[in-house]
Formats: sequence, structure tokens, C-alpha cells
Amino acid sequence: MHGIIINDQEQREMEYLLKREMEEITFDLGDHRIDTGIKRAMEERYDVLFQIFRRFGSRKECLQYMPKKKKEN
Repeated sequence: MHGIIINDQEQREMEYLLKREMEEITFDLGDHRIDTGIKRAMEERYDVLFQIFRRFGSRKECLQYMPKKKKEN
């Protein structure tokens, strides 16, 4: 486990970067031209980014960016 000390401005920047990256991934997941294997890796990355975002974002924002449930085949 690692710790990090950041100021308010750095926290806001981290939130912004995480939101932007998660939004890009969400957008790209809707692209039918992307291979399913790549999409699976993108979903895993989204999950990691969301876990980090949970440490910074408000409850309302976290609910907005919460990963969608995966459908079982």
C-alpha cells in the first residue's frame, strides 16, 4: 500500500483527469469497430480508475461514474 499527500488544487486536477479518462473509455466502449478483447481490457482499466476516483469524488459523482453491471452469458 502506498500513501500520497496532495493539496486541494492537485486533488481537483486528479479528479478532472480521472473523470476525463473514464469518459473517454465509456465513449470508446460504444465503438463497434473495437475488438471485444480490447474492450475487456478497457473495462478493466475503467474499474481501476474508478477505484482511484472513489477516493477523491463525492458520493454523487461516484454514483454517476459507477461501472455498469456486466451481463452474464
